[in-house]
Amino acid sequence: MKRAFKTYLIAIGVFGSLAYAPGAWACDTTLDRQPASYLTTGSGPGLQLAAFGPNANADKNSIVGMWEVNFTILNSDGQDVNMPGDFGYVHLHADGTELMNSGGRAPATGNFCMGVWQQTGPRSYHIYHIALSYDAATGAQNAKVIIKEDVSLDPGGMSYSGTYTLDAGPPGGGAAFHHESGQIVGTRVTAE
Repeated sequence: MKRAFKTYLIAIGVFGSLAYAPGAWACDTTLDRQPASYLTTGSGPGLQLAAFGPNANADKNSIVGMWEVNFTILNSDGQDVNMPGDFGYVHLHADGTELMNSGGRAPATGNFCMGVWQQTGPRSYHIYHIALSYDAATGAQNAKVIIKEDVSLDPGGMSYSGTYTLDAGPPGGGAAFHHESGQIVGTRVTAE
């Protein structure tokens, strides 16, 4: 009984001190007013806390956030070829990474890609995706796909548009070939 009571007091002390530590809770809405939610300890990187709250995605001058995207394939003259491109959802993270879920590909063929992005000018961005493609019947990887986008964020921060190229190559690397080019449009996904 004495040991259980001592454990109880230690737990109360630990949780009580966390309640008063600034930024200790992931739902602390003060984090979204900071330039980054990446905290540091005295000597280097520390714990990354999520910035949940009503204003967590308030910076409409940034491409950071979740987007519904649509790809349109164009021919060499810039005309729509009337073939379905791809569509899906992409999340661009504040640390320069991204994750995309493709709605135009079956999960068995590989419908997620990851990548990186960087700002290239005022409201201009370059996004570099790497996608792995698989044979749905065998599960064997059949291609490595590189998608490059150059997009501009609209002044209101609620959409972006630009061009993309898609190059595919053998699974283990090697020479890739140009597969398609086109336009991409993204619409910001909000919690409203």
